[in-house]
Amino acid sequence: MTQHTVPTELKQRQRAMWASGDYPAVADTLIPGLGQTLVDACGITSGQRVLDVAAGTGNASIPAARIGADVVASDLTPELLAAGRRAAESEGLTLEWREADAEALPFADGSFDVVLSSVGVMFAPFHQAAADELVRVARSGGTIGLASWTPEGFIGQLFAAMGPYSPPPPPGAQPPPLWGNEEHLAELFGDRVRGATAERRHVIVDAFDSPEGYRDFFKENYGPAIAVYKSLADDAARVASLDSALADLGRRHYRADGTSRWEYLLYTVTRS
Repeated sequence: MTQHTVPTELKQRQRAMWASGDYPAVADTLIPGLGQTLVDACGITSGQRVLDVAAGTGNASIPAARIGADVVASDLTPELLAAGRRAAESEGLTLEWREADAEALPFADGSFDVVLSSVGVMFAPFHQAAADELVRVARSGGTIGLASWTPEGFIGQLFAAMGPYSPPPPPGAQPPPLWGNEEHLAELFGDRVRGATAERRHVIVDAFDSPEGYRDFFKENYGPAIAVYKSLADDAARVASLDSALADLGRRHYRADGTSRWEYLLYTVTRS
């Protein structure tokens, strides 16, 4: 299977984007239980060899390690891996933390019982290349499990709102929230997998006391939003317009009880 090669400059920009802001705070504040949900859906057990792709700070890696799995947490951004390592060590957990590109994983064919990603691999720009790698490193009969934001949910709509203000993506790149569409995943994986399960679920977020709080939190802490605002730094009018668009998004999703429901797709398949 051929691996997709991309400009090193692109990967450097991605690393810098995810290292900006405070992604550990994003993960801890917004999705503290999502990784455990994915681990449960994959049926991970003690002794299994598990690869977490685009693991970030270990939202799924650490719960898998708690069970007793042999876990490799891989990510493009070393700063996120370092934060995850500190969190794991604080619990006395031992994981392998490995800097790796989701589109060119440095692991042998069929070397993992479970390959998973919690809102991580969806941000690799070239979807087919990333999906090919997930399949390649999973053993025959192994599980591939994904939790991905849907196009229709809050995060999907966040990227839609930022789109008109964002620099153009590299040629051939696809929007991250497509990973939250089961038909798209079926096309990516094809007949190399079987027994697909796809369930739309929601993360309940109660961290903010106003719709504008969502915008301000992302603007200050979330790498993709920081990158868009940075690209607009010399255009006050467009900054104000984006501020308004993200506040409107917060209002559309803000509920009377002060929470919002963020839709994601929980998807598992078995490697043929």
